[in-house]
Amino acid sequence: MTKLKWGMIGGGEGSQIGPAHRLGAQADGLFEFTAGALDHRADVGKEYAQRLGIASDRAYGSWQEMLEGEKNRDDRIDLVTVATPNATHFEITKAFLEAGFNVLCEKPMTMSVEEGEDIVRVAEKTSKICAVNYCYSAYPMVRQARAMVQAGEIGKVRLVVTNFSHGHHGDAGDADNPRVRWRYDPSMAGVSGQFADCGIHAMHMASFICNDEVETLSADFASTISSRELEDDAMVNFRMTGGTVGRLWTSSVAIGRQHGFEIQAFGETGGLRWHAEQPNQLIYTPVGGRTQIIEKGEGGLHDDAVRLSRVAIAHPEGFPLAVANIYCDLASAIGGAKRPELPSAADGVRSMAAVHTAVASAKADGEWMDARPPMFR
Repeated sequence: MTKLKWGMIGGGEGSQIGPAHRLGAQADGLFEFTAGALDHRADVGKEYAQRLGIASDRAYGSWQEMLEGEKNRDDRIDLVTVATPNATHFEITKAFLEAGFNVLCEKPMTMSVEEGEDIVRVAEKTSKICAVNYCYSAYPMVRQARAMVQAGEIGKVRLVVTNFSHGHHGDAGDADNPRVRWRYDPSMAGVSGQFADCGIHAMHMASFICNDEVETLSADFASTISSRELEDDAMVNFRMTGGTVGRLWTSSVAIGRQHGFEIQAFGETGGLRWHAEQPNQLIYTPVGGRTQIIEKGEGGLHDDAVRLSRVAIAHPEGFPLAVANIYCDLASAIGGAKRPELPSAADGVRSMAAVHTAVASAKADGEWMDARPPMFR
């Protein structure tokens, strides 16, 4: 099988997310790392790309140079990953889509709803894939949960409760650390801090597992460290179009919590619980029955959970392989297969609409507001 050609923008040496993408994209032999503009410092990015095995003529000093260098090649890349700072996602993603490239963009896809709607339209016009890296939705047992909900195994979902809370920004003395400070600075992070950083993962997961969309929400934001302009803790209540009630908490000052991403779906005939720190297990309780632990790799799982499990039962599959599952679905989609599980530009703009609505609601003392992008109302 011929490997697809893959390029990356951002994610250079020292990046938190870059290694996960490089491991994920190449884990199954589906993609070849062919081109890269890995750092805003041209010489540094080119040198690092060549150390990673990229040919010198495809180790670029900027994303603009990479676009010009790739778009007219007969062997041009099949997919580009955008892993740059948030404020640059829109410009880069749009430019590559318009040039006929498939794109995987890190979240948030854009900084505004209007930009997000623009990306949706460009992807539709060019018939190119624009995916967003909501990679937690690609854990095998998350796919099992979604399949169980769709199969009616817990009945109609009444309530979904989710949180993404950690304590790694809870030290006020660390507030000037550059790796922390930007997340609460509107000039770099946009209108929201913790909710835009982590909360939208939790909200996307609720929509993904319930196979439904957030319609309205009410939010309460807090900046518990006074030097921060943006929130470091948020509580968001929401309602979904199918009637499901949602509760979401996200925090970066919950000292003692490490990762803290979990979700529970409560239906008419049963409940499900998944926790990112124990990702190989899905907890299932049928109404009136005993709680059961469903293990990744065991028999009787739904097809999508089986397809995306690589190693035997009781062997852990972690974050990079969840990212790899996104790339598996991307490879299938590029090859012409339909993968509705793949987080799309539509998911990206829904998340951004939820962020802006939550900001507005928090400023209005929790007023309930329509959280849908205008194009989907």
